[in-house]
Amino acid sequence: MKKYTIYLLTLLACIGSGCNKYLDQAPDDRTKLNTPAKVSELLVTAYPRGNYFLLAESMSDIPSFVSTAGIDFPVNQDGYFWRDTQATDQDSPTYYWNACYTAIAAANQALDAIAKAADKQAYSGQKGEALVARAYAHFMLVTLFSKCYDPATAETDMGIPYVTEPENVVFKNYDRKTVAYTYQQIEKDLLEGIPLINDNYTVPAYHFTRKAAYAFACRYYLFKRDPAKVIEYAGLAFPGNNFAENVRPWKSYADFSVEQQETAFTNATNPGNLLICETVSRLGRNYKRPVYSINQNRLNLILAPVGTSLNAYRIYSNSSTYYYLLKFVEHFVRTNINATTGTGYTMVPVLTTEEVLLNRAEAYIMQGKYTEALADMNTLISTRVTNYIPATHNFTETKIKAYYTSTTETKQAYLNALLDLKKAEFVHEGMRWMDILRHKLPVVHRNAAGEEFKLAEDDGRKLWQIPPQVTLSGITQNPR
Repeated sequence: MKKYTIYLLTLLACIGSGCNKYLDQAPDDRTKLNTPAKVSELLVTAYPRGNYFLLAESMSDIPSFVSTAGIDFPVNQDGYFWRDTQATDQDSPTYYWNACYTAIAAANQALDAIAKAADKQAYSGQKGEALVARAYAHFMLVTLFSKCYDPATAETDMGIPYVTEPENVVFKNYDRKTVAYTYQQIEKDLLEGIPLINDNYTVPAYHFTRKAAYAFACRYYLFKRDPAKVIEYAGLAFPGNNFAENVRPWKSYADFSVEQQETAFTNATNPGNLLICETVSRLGRNYKRPVYSINQNRLNLILAPVGTSLNAYRIYSNSSTYYYLLKFVEHFVRTNINATTGTGYTMVPVLTTEEVLLNRAEAYIMQGKYTEALADMNTLISTRVTNYIPATHNFTETKIKAYYTSTTETKQAYLNALLDLKKAEFVHEGMRWMDILRHKLPVVHRNAAGEEFKLAEDDGRKLWQIPPQVTLSGITQNPR
């Protein structure tokens, strides 16, 4: 009996020793975030892989009913009539919400690893990228899912949860707090992160370089109604004021094939693309001819702000019914080499040289500096008109006032011209929706029968609906 007891104790000791050794090992081959290079690899996923372009464009004043023969999909149909879309897959609000918080989680995981590192200084660049990426994803969420920043109401308007640490429970309660609080946190991350960015990237256009971060700061301060800061950060992005050489070069596309132009527009070497995101999206296959899109007359009007035809843009047509500019192409990745199913990806520029330039022009208008605003608008025009002649094609105050006869206010006339120029530049890119939100513009749509539908200035349907699933974490949905 004693012998068996000894054998048993010896076996248990061996098993215990083996368990300790086993538990000392990682359960799988997951990467430990213990070097700057590994943290950099994680930060590749700190950018939203969702896409807001299709929905934002459908909700704006750019599309109209074109034909029932077009591509019929819920994001276009529901967006056009400002309904809460029930779709939860690519290009839906739910997908974009989840994509942003997935990006935020990656940024937080990187920041957590950096905080635990022995040599924190070695991770300085990674920390800067993580902070700015976290700020960007939160900014896009508060822009699309909350009321637009208004100093008079920001302290009471509901924001979105600002998440600053890795989540380690299944259901964690979050508080939306306020738009003002969300903006404060965005600004805190942005200002802390920018000086740390070191621009040490293999493909800079897919990361927050210093220039891309300045471009984001321009957008942030434009929404916050701080024109001096917009002008300051535009100057930091392009200290040589060399905007004309760094916009997307539409004139150079004149002899390109369709495939060449689509590739060039979203290429990482395109100087106008300051930040590109890889998105899981059907944008590349759906933007050219949805049911509610653009006909010939409408596109021609959009591309002629203040009567100046921006003819460097190459217009294409599908069946002489749907008209569009070549901007996006889908990259389809099959499930496996023999499969017919897979996932569509669309690379999209989310921060551009053109936006920085036109944001600065708007900031100048806000300050009443119309000469400077004209100079910026005409800089873009010079790159968008073939056979450009300044005396013929440039905006002037006389032209602007003669064109916008519905207003007698100089500032409003200039603002109308600026917004119409942006509308032309960013068609298909969802930027018009941001201007509609920021300036509280009404929108009118018509259905196939010609019935009119209106979206008022302060209509609650302008706020994308919070996904119902997140109410499990105590998050309140937007009122309807």
